[in-house]
Amino acid sequence: MKRARQKVVVENEAPQTSQKSKKQKTCLYGTVFGESDLHASVDWGSLPHHVILRIFQFLPLVDRARASSVCRRWNEIFHIPDLWRRFEFELSQPATSYLKSTHPDLIQQIIKRHADHLQYVSFRVDSSTESAEAACDILSQLVNCSIKTLGLISTAKPSFMNVSKAHFASALTVVFVNSKSLSSIKIDDTPLDDPSLKVLVANNSDTLKLLKMSSCPHVSPAGILCVADQCHGLKELALNYYILSDELLLALSSEKHVDLEHLRIDVVSENPGQVEFHTIKKQSWDALVKHSPKVNIVMYFFLYEEEFDAFFREETPVTHLYFGRAVSKAMLGRIGMNCPRLIELVVCANGLQPLDDELIRIAERCKNLTAMGLGECEVTCRGFIEFVKMCGGRLTQLSIMEEVLIPDNDYSLDRLHLEVSKHLGRMWFPDMMPTW
Repeated sequence: MKRARQKVVVENEAPQTSQKSKKQKTCLYGTVFGESDLHASVDWGSLPHHVILRIFQFLPLVDRARASSVCRRWNEIFHIPDLWRRFEFELSQPATSYLKSTHPDLIQQIIKRHADHLQYVSFRVDSSTESAEAACDILSQLVNCSIKTLGLISTAKPSFMNVSKAHFASALTVVFVNSKSLSSIKIDDTPLDDPSLKVLVANNSDTLKLLKMSSCPHVSPAGILCVADQCHGLKELALNYYILSDELLLALSSEKHVDLEHLRIDVVSENPGQVEFHTIKKQSWDALVKHSPKVNIVMYFFLYEEEFDAFFREETPVTHLYFGRAVSKAMLGRIGMNCPRLIELVVCANGLQPLDDELIRIAERCKNLTAMGLGECEVTCRGFIEFVKMCGGRLTQLSIMEEVLIPDNDYSLDRLHLEVSKHLGRMWFPDMMPTW
């Protein structure tokens, strides 16, 4: 009876409310309070502080700003520091991008009132140089910040590369100098340079744990070695192969370093035959694994077949391998012989020569293999079943395109999935589209 009286009061207070508006309120009440309270009267202004804060945390920025105009109390909560620890600046040009952009007035308000509250900050920019330059301008204003994580993300082509190196370095220096507590930095495809890294190390060497800086052509092996020598807490590192060196691996293996958890290496070539890749000594790899026995070493290859000569001629402790272009049978044979720590292998293309022997060798030698993906390759059904049989139930991910499998006298495609399912211990079918 009490709930019924509350319902009457609400209807009498606002007789002019349209049916559509009532339905909208009911839906919102149901979302926040549950079906049992659909018809209860709610004083939104007197909601507990922590409830309003939680609602604001789930709202997109624009909706959060609108909600702040509901009442004075909501506006006060809109500006409390807890809401501004984590923020993503979205910068795009309306004429060329479908992305939403953070309003310039709101950006200035954030810088004025909340720069010293920002801790987890990212910049998402479109492909235009203007957006990347705007991001640098904002970075330059964060003189009172205490940022812990920083990410610079280009949603299309790497627009930060179009910014002048001096402008970019100057903007980063402001953050590196003033933060003093940076633990995570993701700045792929940027004009980051060695002097910027030295500033980073000088001010954040005790806190830096993750540095992701693939495709930064102005960084030299000496620059990254400076980071490895001074940032003893570094746990994750992503970089291009051209700045990987024996000295770097040995620096990461010294007694003063914590155990490295992830090392990602991008091996990229745009011009076939014009790049010669250096070789990393087995002793350097061994030193790293001895110091950090659980380290994941992830390598992404975007090479042409004739450029693989420097790799996997000796035992290499790689754990995850991704080949974005065609890779030869010979290279896959080396992987089976020299990558005993391999956990995951993805081959997007190979050619028209069946890979039965190579896969069987990988199954024999790579006892930790749990994930496999094959794209434009060829494997006989019999060879594939032999591979699965040797790996058994430890293959938690098996993504094979149907076109890869060649029927033979022993197995048709219809029988194949039953046989593979039996050895995996779960139902399995080949993929119609790649899932990696």
